Amino acid sequence: MPAPGTRPYNFSAGPAAMPEAVLRRAAAEMLDWQGSGMSVMEMSHRGKEFGVILAQAESDLRTLLAVPDQFHILFMQGGGLGENAIVPLNLSRGVAADFVITGSWSIKSHKEAQRYCAARIAASNAADGHLSLPDPAGWQIGADAAYVHLCSNETINGIEFQQLPDLAALGSKAPLVIDFSSHVASRPVDWARVGLAFGGAQKNLGPAGLTIVVVRDDLLGHALEICPSAFNYKIVADNRSMYNTPPTWGIYMAGLTFQWLREQTEGALTGVEAMAQRNIAKAQLLYDFIDGSDFYLNKVAADCRSRMNVPFFLADESRNDAFLAGARAADLLQLKGHKSVGGMRASIYNAMPLEGVQALVSYMREFERSHA
Repeated sequence: MPAPGTRPYNFSAGPAAMPEAVLRRAAAEMLDWQGSGMSVMEMSHRGKEFGVILAQAESDLRTLLAVPDQFHILFMQGGGLGENAIVPLNLSRGVAADFVITGSWSIKSHKEAQRYCAARIAASNAADGHLSLPDPAGWQIGADAAYVHLCSNETINGIEFQQLPDLAALGSKAPLVIDFSSHVASRPVDWARVGLAFGGAQKNLGPAGLTIVVVRDDLLGHALEICPSAFNYKIVADNRSMYNTPPTWGIYMAGLTFQWLREQTEGALTGVEAMAQRNIAKAQLLYDFIDGSDFYLNKVAADCRSRMNVPFFLADESRNDAFLAGARAADLLQLKGHKSVGGMRASIYNAMPLEGVQALVSYMREFERSHA
């Protein structure tokens, strides 16, 4: 295994880079978890050893995200795409739900929900190419909406809600559902404004295969008859995520990441608050460089740029291949943008240190100098 601090910087959007300390601890425990004689991958999910892992992971995540007691934490499978179906199966009551369209992921959420309920568009930023956020004051939320769905950070388009909307202040009694896959644990969550949050772990919390759902108690017990029992939030909650065999390895790895996050400090801040400050610094460094250059361009409105996913373009896109080849040679990996958008994308999740962003900016500066 490479010596600490010698690995390339991985800017993948997901599955994404994980904290090196977490990977090293998992490697050390691979064959024998804490003297049990078993790898976590070999344990019975109903054995006492995994029971310890599961309970600790749930406790650490509740502390890390300051999840109130009236919310249940569920460890599920299916990823964000799966939740696009599982949420309306549980919350729509077969009636209607409203969607705020801000990019690729909210478009997919809206399309999937149409299979289970009247999925309406309350607002959209399609007119400007998904480069800004529609003003909540203009959202058209129906009085009969069972919930309002938004993607609080669009991985592909690089858009992030810097503050969640207050639906009550907008005159709506509907609970807010957020897909926080791409920025979970990167900043605090205002749970007073959220009814349900879900996210795949593979961007900021762990390996692919685990999905986190945080759901308020009053939203349980309303699943449609056609909802599979393994996806019924009430059944999953009543069985403490053990109704079916959970993704044991993913839960273990996420649990190690939760512990790592809780240990992080930034001045007097710890945990998510510390990570939020680091993420602000990383994003500002990269955006400031891009904005100060005529060689590179970010098109997203400044007030809703994502701290986690930074798409950018070269002014002369004929140089894209040379840029990516040089980046790989400099140990800066997976910077190619999503095929639906093009250009480049740097995903700078919690596991990406400031030094990685500094290395990227240094490379971008040198590439501009030698190709301008």
